[in-house]
Amino acid sequence: MTILAITMQDVQLAVLFVFFICIAWLLAEFKGMKDELKERLGINNNTVQLRLQAYERLTLFAERISLKHLVTHTTFADATVVDYQLALLETIRAEYEYNVSQQIYVSHDMWKAIGNLKDQNTYIINQVAAILPSSAPAVELSRRLLEYAANPNAELSPVVLEALQFEAKKLL
Repeated sequence: MTILAITMQDVQLAVLFVFFICIAWLLAEFKGMKDELKERLGINNNTVQLRLQAYERLTLFAERISLKHLVTHTTFADATVVDYQLALLETIRAEYEYNVSQQIYVSHDMWKAIGNLKDQNTYIINQVAAILPSSAPAVELSRRLLEYAANPNAELSPVVLEALQFEAKKLL
């Protein structure tokens, strides 16, 4: 009888041991499936970090190509309106090209807003420069652009910056 009781106890322990092994294996499988699902959905830390860095870079882009920033940070000593216009447009183009790779990390609508900002500022610079004589001093163009930018709702930059902030907050 004692031999049978020990055997029954051993069987119970073995079944319990196998049960816990199966539970541990299932938990590991579920964790692996969860990690794989996160990877497929792009919810891992690396993806979030890359997307947040893209929003940071595009925020800098939107700030740097705002008319106020462009005018105050683009030098124009002894330049004409045309020279200054070309310098401003080149700055916008260079900033845009530097950040073009960020489009893969943001929504289609956000990238479209970035393109619209670039296009709008290019258009404004060209329109204001067209009003002035091409041989006029660059300071005249800078003054007119600053006057334009001083009007409320004249620039798209604040709207794009708010949209960038909104999308970045959704990631967090």
